[in-house]
Amino acid sequence: MLILLNKPYGVLCQFTDRDGRPTLADHVTQKNVYAAGRLDQDSEGLLLLTDDGALAHRITDPRHRQDKTYLVQVEGVPGAEALAALRAGVRLRDGPTLPARVTALAGEPEWLWPRDPPVRFRKRVPTAWLELTIREGRNRQVRRMTAAVGLPTLRLVRTRVGEHALGDLQPGQSRVLANA
Repeated sequence: MLILLNKPYGVLCQFTDRDGRPTLADHVTQKNVYAAGRLDQDSEGLLLLTDDGALAHRITDPRHRQDKTYLVQVEGVPGAEALAALRAGVRLRDGPTLPARVTALAGEPEWLWPRDPPVRFRKRVPTAWLELTIREGRNRQVRRMTAAVGLPTLRLVRTRVGEHALGDLQPGQSRVLANA
């Protein structure tokens, strides 16, 4: 079984929390499934859950280099140099990243739901949207990549993992694929 979940902002990618914070258990009723990959608490979007260990391994193992696509709202306006750096691969503390596919978008996608709470707004600091695809899955990688090129991430929404897309799932909604 494979479950596609639109993980809301502020939800932990685990089923329990001693501090009472929102978890996957608030949105997934199926038993004996676990996340195949992670999204940090401040990120939103597509999270895959499964009861199939081999499938989870194919999704998460870096050797399989599954594409992961994100919508990224950044602080600042990306210039050609920043986009070229992301496309070439960025040097991070834990080593260089693989090249990313990145496109500057004309604005916030119309279909995107509002975030709760909203992203901070500053009159004098412009923001921009990128669509960014990576084939790795390091801890907070997209946030670290955009920061390395001078574009701190304000909002991060994963829209695709491999062949699986978020589609029209709204925050907190899930879809079960019986045979993945």
